[in-house]
Amino acid sequence: MLERVAVDEAVRELRPDFAVLVMTAEGLVNGPGDQVSEGWLAEAAGKADAGDPHVAAWREAYQAFGAKPKRTRPSVDALLRRTDALPSINKVVDAYNSVSIEYALPIGGEDLDAYQGPARLVRATGDEPFDVVAGGEPAVEHPNAGEVVWRDDAGVTCRRWNWRQCVRTRVTEHTKNALFLLERLEPYPLERLAEAGERLAERLRAITPDARIESRLLGGR
Repeated sequence: MLERVAVDEAVRELRPDFAVLVMTAEGLVNGPGDQVSEGWLAEAAGKADAGDPHVAAWREAYQAFGAKPKRTRPSVDALLRRTDALPSINKVVDAYNSVSIEYALPIGGEDLDAYQGPARLVRATGDEPFDVVAGGEPAVEHPNAGEVVWRDDAGVTCRRWNWRQCVRTRVTEHTKNALFLLERLEPYPLERLAEAGERLAERLRAITPDARIESRLLGGR
């Protein structure tokens, strides 16, 4: 899967400084959050820094494609604002959320088995399907034309770069194989991005010691 993740040229033109550390973890044994994963969240909350320049860089990136970052916040911005009441979701989600908070870094987690075709970061045409739950019922929305989205062959998997994930590919307690996207903009050091990836791998192996983990860096300079 690593070689099938791509960033469209239109996104590179928008933010040439964008880099993403792509990770896959296969053979996971996920489950409900526990004392260990909840401890990761609590530890990360103590290190949270909502004033990190990386958060401001993501707000600027949202404005560049027409999104309003105060209404639809970058994922790391939203997480850092909720550290006093962040719920445990499941072990794997707790693991990447805790790393996201600690490193002020947007991290997306996806169920790899739910993917159809390659993962691509593109600017939307506006007619791509995005499956959600609205009023307790399944529904389909569409991104705005020009919006930066992650997608596969079936539709949008995450809107507004890293704002909101679709239902189809979200990581659940039954996820066995996962894809993680650790997204960086300048002035975030590439060395710190690599360190965050190592921390996530460490926590995934704490959940499943025999998990097979691989990573690849796209972009960066």
